[in-house]
Amino acid sequence: MPFSKLGLSKALTDAVVETGYDKPTSIQEKAIPIVLKGRNLIAAAQTGTGKTASFVLPILEMLSTGTTKKKKRVRALIVVPTRELAIQVDEKIKQYAKFTDLSSTAIYGGVDYAPQKQALIEGVDILVSTPGRLIDLYGQRAVYFEEVETLVLDEADRMLDMGFIEDINKIIARLPDDVQNLLFSATLSNPVRELARTAIDDAEEIAISKHSASKSNIEQWLVTVDKDKKSALLAHMINEYQWDQALIFIETKHGAAKLASS
Repeated sequence: MPFSKLGLSKALTDAVVETGYDKPTSIQEKAIPIVLKGRNLIAAAQTGTGKTASFVLPILEMLSTGTTKKKKRVRALIVVPTRELAIQVDEKIKQYAKFTDLSSTAIYGGVDYAPQKQALIEGVDILVSTPGRLIDLYGQRAVYFEEVETLVLDEADRMLDMGFIEDINKIIARLPDDVQNLLFSATLSNPVRELARTAIDDAEEIAISKHSASKSNIEQWLVTVDKDKKSALLAHMINEYQWDQALIFIETKHGAAKLASS
């Protein structure tokens, strides 16, 4: 099934094709029509299944055809557990929205408030944020929720594991009563189901399992390289061989964090 059959505009389908998708993944095929209908959704889908596009694309479609009382007020709020994921999701939004006039930004802790406040003052349609920084900026009256139409809790299980349940409940309590709620989680554990039970009414539920077939033709290489050139070589190999997934073992926690942010 092509993306055009899912109810997406040409502006979005053209952008999707440019990113390399030729047809929707299972989670996209099931979730996009539900979201476009304005329904609440609880979805179990792991990283690598295409879940980000499954909520970003229909949100862009709805925002591009809808109206708002106040221009450039946050109309879609995507809450994620980490800075890295906030940046990744925002990058995806910008890729898919390139042929629209919709804007987005990501806010997260560990950096100066000023640039993030300025981005919010200038106005965005879609805000991606970690829970703690969002609560902070809301308390400083730097962000308003009155125009929010859709809330996404992405990787909800990780947010609960990291102790964000109180912040999540604060965010939900401050949103309009008629907001559309979308919850995505790798697993629908008991804590996730309890969050869904208390925060999301009358939701449709889908689950997508990621099948990773065992590879019988694995090649093993030994590459000798200077320590200061390892990251550059890894980046080159990922691009050269177009690896969609890679498992990388790092000696130290600091080294892993440095590689992830590079």
